[in-house]
Amino acid sequence: MKLLADVHERNASLFPNAPAIVFDDQVKTFGQHWDRINRLAHGLHQGGAKRQDRVAILAMNTPEYIEVYSACERAGYITTTVNFRLAAPEILYVLNDAAPQALIFEAQYAGMIDGLRDSLTIEQYICLGPDIPAWAASYEDVIAAGSPDGPPFRARQDDGALIMYTSGTTGRPKGVLRSQWGEARLAEVMAGQLGTTSASRQLLMMPFFHAGSRSQYVGAFWKGGAVYMHRSFDPQRILRTIEAERITHLHLAPVMVQNVLDAPEIGNHDLSSVRTILYAAAPMPVPVLKRGLAVFGPVFANGYGSTETNCSCHYPHQHKIDGTEDDIRRLGSVGQPATDADIRILDEKGHECPVGVAGEVVVRSDTALMRYWNNDKATAETLRDGWFHMGDIGYMDEEKFIFLVDRKKDMIISGGENIYCREVEEALITHPALSDVAVIGVPDEKWGESVKAIAVLAPGQQATEQEMIEHARSLIARYKCPKSVIFVEELPRLPSGKVSKVILRERYGAGL
Repeated sequence: MKLLADVHERNASLFPNAPAIVFDDQVKTFGQHWDRINRLAHGLHQGGAKRQDRVAILAMNTPEYIEVYSACERAGYITTTVNFRLAAPEILYVLNDAAPQALIFEAQYAGMIDGLRDSLTIEQYICLGPDIPAWAASYEDVIAAGSPDGPPFRARQDDGALIMYTSGTTGRPKGVLRSQWGEARLAEVMAGQLGTTSASRQLLMMPFFHAGSRSQYVGAFWKGGAVYMHRSFDPQRILRTIEAERITHLHLAPVMVQNVLDAPEIGNHDLSSVRTILYAAAPMPVPVLKRGLAVFGPVFANGYGSTETNCSCHYPHQHKIDGTEDDIRRLGSVGQPATDADIRILDEKGHECPVGVAGEVVVRSDTALMRYWNNDKATAETLRDGWFHMGDIGYMDEEKFIFLVDRKKDMIISGGENIYCREVEEALITHPALSDVAVIGVPDEKWGESVKAIAVLAPGQQATEQEMIEHARSLIARYKCPKSVIFVEELPRLPSGKVSKVILRERYGAGL
């Protein structure tokens, strides 16, 4: 079984002059990439790093992010990604939990890191950019001093490859430890799901500390395809890049798809090069999906998974606007189990649910986490007998298409009835005045909990609370409908693109 280090070496041999990473006007070939990651891995070793030591990175999207990942894959270090959007105390927690030997950071974070250094045990501080603080080494100097042969050791199949910290939706974030073998398997599965080739050109702009961009670029590299990187999300720039660079693959959260479709200039660009748009991280409202299919054609694929594991895929050829009744119903699904995954739906007693009956989604996958870092309790709670418990409530149809209805912890119980947030959200979003909506449960003296909707109006649209409630009542049972609706400018989101129900409950969960 090839590991990702073998893939980097193979690409350098087969495609030495082909572009590997394109960022603004910078182009790094696969040959250059292999040379630089060996030098970086050796430079880290000269600074004291050993196999399975952690190497943390704190940066926005930049080509060096992929180099750090790749150097750790070459040497068997464990990449530790740090969410740059966290506050200093949260970053301190992550760095102390992972205890990295080295921290690679962009210069813009130097002041914050300097203020934390007395509370850290990091041995190597390495800075990206021209303004290097006196207490840190230059990233380019570390590479220049490293050997093109790399360190005198190499990653092994059962080594840890990376630690990614979850979004922290239920308390402190948990470090997800994933293996070298699992990451290589993920790359192979993603290449198959996305249909990448050595001619593919993949555009990524979601943050590289997140599992989404990570899984997509390793899938491209598995086949020797090029990765085009944007530093942040800009719909107009995405459209320009698709046309200018003949982009074939993109990865976008559903809210990003909607923003791209809403861009005024979308009709002025040639988008015919696009072969696959993977939307993931959150459900895609069916009305938005239909708009996307009308603009881009049958290129949309839905990937369902988590930081901990890959789960399922809904392929482009399965997205049929004018298909059978089953085809149209399945537009709201997250697809069928991925090639590496077994999926079951379990009731509260651990028994498998019949077709169409909702229960907890559990997954057994080659790509699943090894364990949670420094957290045996969380590992034991979620990884049982080889099955990872997703924490999602869903059901399967007769062809194993998976339909998600809620997060287990977000399910609303009103008057003894289970109400699934997504079902209510899907009913509300069909109203033409809405562009986005989320549902939460709030305390209710009579019913225990009641449904509250937080809605975003589409540009130029108006609607009332009662209109929304009546619209929902025309589509779903009365007890499921919101008893209150408030309108906001935008919904709070996590870096993955998911709506933060934690923040919504903090802001609006006090009751009616």
